[in-house]
Amino acid sequence: MLEIRDLHVETNGKEIIKGLDLEIKKGEIHVLMGPNGSGKSTLSYALMGHPKYKITRGDVLFEGESVKDLSPDKRSKLGIFLSFQYPMEVQGVQLSNFIRLATDNKNFQEFREDLSNNMSMLKMDKSFGQRYLNDGFSGGEKKRGEILQMAMLKPKLAILDETDSGLDIDALKTVAEGINTVNKNVNSGILLITHYQRILKFVKPDYVHIISDGKIVQTGGADLVDKLEEEGYEWVSKNGHKK
Repeated sequence: MLEIRDLHVETNGKEIIKGLDLEIKKGEIHVLMGPNGSGKSTLSYALMGHPKYKITRGDVLFEGESVKDLSPDKRSKLGIFLSFQYPMEVQGVQLSNFIRLATDNKNFQEFREDLSNNMSMLKMDKSFGQRYLNDGFSGGEKKRGEILQMAMLKPKLAILDETDSGLDIDALKTVAEGINTVNKNVNSGILLITHYQRILKFVKPDYVHIISDGKIVQTGGADLVDKLEEEGYEWVSKNGHKK
């Protein structure tokens, strides 16, 4: 479904992604880990079409077609979703109205039922739907709001940029349940970007990738995370590129 070929990305005149290759098939969960500054968030922004992140070489194919020249809204309409690491607060726009416009669901009753069911799954009080988007939300509430949007939009590909950061254990379990539910019900492909092993106790990946200096240098299964937890990223640099 997603094929990244020899991707090079720069921002502010500096190359961050330096020849990255990755394939994600429908329904697969891929985890991307790496030290700070390795290119994780840059990759997510480039895949979504952020104008500050320029693809200088390579290509991004989604369902066989190049999307590298498409605007973010067109990529979204194709079925690509990005959950932000730091969701923006938008005063004056109710969460429920924002989601309804994004889903373009003309059947109001059907939308309300779907919203209510997904909010229940994420243990969100129904009053959240009437609050302004992320305005006054705690960190955990913002992250649940992001997963709520994913559950409602039902994307073909979800890119989750450190969705687990700043969550306590209860919120982490709830967010993980939301990710698993969308993956199961919609058969979404998921690229989960994280620093921590803890969310992987609840979300089981098909593949784990380690990114360093703008390239994927290690690919394996869940056991790769255990190795990383034991020996740190220095072990990756010593062992070089392996798949």
